[in-house]
Amino acid sequence: MYIINKILAWTLPLVPKFIVGIFSKRYIAGSTIEDAIAKIKEFNARGIMATVDILGEEIRKKENALDVVDQYKEVLQSIETHQLDSNVSIKPTHLGLKIDKEFCFQNIKSIVEEAQKYNNFVRIDMEDYTCTTDTIEIYLRLKEKYKNVGVVIQSYLRRTVDDVNQLIKHEANLRLCKGIYDEPRQVAYKNRTIINENFKYVLEKLLDAGCYVGIATHDEELVWHALAQIDRLNLKKEEYEFQMLLGVTEELREILVSAGHRLRVYVPYGKHWYAYSMRRLKENPNIARSIIKNIFTKS
Repeated sequence: MYIINKILAWTLPLVPKFIVGIFSKRYIAGSTIEDAIAKIKEFNARGIMATVDILGEEIRKKENALDVVDQYKEVLQSIETHQLDSNVSIKPTHLGLKIDKEFCFQNIKSIVEEAQKYNNFVRIDMEDYTCTTDTIEIYLRLKEKYKNVGVVIQSYLRRTVDDVNQLIKHEANLRLCKGIYDEPRQVAYKNRTIINENFKYVLEKLLDAGCYVGIATHDEELVWHALAQIDRLNLKKEEYEFQMLLGVTEELREILVSAGHRLRVYVPYGKHWYAYSMRRLKENPNIARSIIKNIFTKS
């Protein structure tokens, strides 16, 4: 099945762009900031929080990274203007990590400072394993001065327990997810059971240590485990949150919100939707298989 999924992922570029676009609309807010704002307003009206991601990664020119900084500042200003319950999520390679680490740090710092003006928050996304060490180091360096910044931890990486043990010492604010990148076995678990068990183990460590965790999963098994830990620790609603992607497991999302849990939806937007979609599909063959199935079973 893995080989079949992999083949599907690499044949996806043969699928016409407009077909991918039709399918992707469910998972991407649109191409403009206005599209994102409209979607967030819909969520907020239903008691759901959001985090905004401007699509794009792997920037190689400094002027392009600086433009992304300005775009994020515009997003933060728009969130404030419209009084939205939303923060922002940023990717280090979108802000120049592959150009120069210090340059990237200064760009992220500028966004964090802008967010601080509005009492808002910045989540530093985690990308592939080659970025993990730099991303954590940037986060910890920022956290020395700023409280409105968090980072992401992925349960499929073999190093994650060690990273969590380090981050707990700093009372880190974390989003915990499984991870989507197609990493080599040397650095990442491939077995779903192990990935889930590592997610549960890491979640327990973080909650027991009093860290704020964005529990990012669409897997009901992991949602149940999280709910059990929340009950065991008698956590207040403001001491954790659930997080989900736009357009995924909407029924489970509504179940959690109806039960009174805080939930945040990841709202991506931007003109780079196609490149983003194709990259994600290649990185996660299981999603590729699902998309091919949907394309050819739609009436």
